[in-house]
Amino acid sequence: MIDAHAHFEFYKKDAPRIIEECRKDLAAVVDSITEYRKAHVWKSWEMLKPYFGFIVPTLGYHPNEARRGNWEKVKKVEEFILAHRDEIVAIGEIGLDYYYAENETQRENQRAIFRHFLELALELKLPVVIHAREAEREAFELVQRVGVEAYFHSFAGSVELAGEIAENGHPIGINTGIVFIPAVMAAAEAVEVENMMVETDAPYMSPVKGQRNTPCNVRVAIEEVAKLKGIDFEEVKRITERNAVRFFNLKP
Repeated sequence: MIDAHAHFEFYKKDAPRIIEECRKDLAAVVDSITEYRKAHVWKSWEMLKPYFGFIVPTLGYHPNEARRGNWEKVKKVEEFILAHRDEIVAIGEIGLDYYYAENETQRENQRAIFRHFLELALELKLPVVIHAREAEREAFELVQRVGVEAYFHSFAGSVELAGEIAENGHPIGINTGIVFIPAVMAAAEAVEVENMMVETDAPYMSPVKGQRNTPCNVRVAIEEVAKLKGIDFEEVKRITERNAVRFFNLKP
């Protein structure tokens, strides 16, 4: 199994133990190392670097950081991405989050920084990992305008948009929230398995109330998709693994 989106760095001192636990069940975990508040990409990178191989890194700039419009910080993250361009499989997560953007100024900051990193991805010939909340349509239109390949992680937008994203060749992420979020369940029903990847967004989106999520739980997302589609667990596992390998250009 491959978890297409998680954040081991947020476990801090527990990270080594959880990584070793997940190695037993998973082939790989794509960790979106993302600049957000005090979670600096360079600190997270150094913390996770010993586990690269099992952990596959991306680098990005979270929209909830982007709303602050700190271009000095953007420049530092861009320089870090350029320095590690050959070690990452995508730029992300990046995107738009209008749930937390309190006013038009913050939303415009998000848009400008999102465009900046989309253009960087185009320049580096890398795909992107998209975080979009209450702005899924706008994020999709920007992706299409720039012309990059995008993974819409933890998708919870409309089923119509999910279909449109898939028709344009972009995979959507079905996370472990499928057990309690109707929009995730609806997206999983609407899109073919060939157009999705499975993820945990750990330590968030736990399928068990009151427990911290881990990438080991990606099995739950596979199980739920298999039930919804009426197909075998192993078939969903095989297809979603193949999708992750292709999108992120993972090495066997």
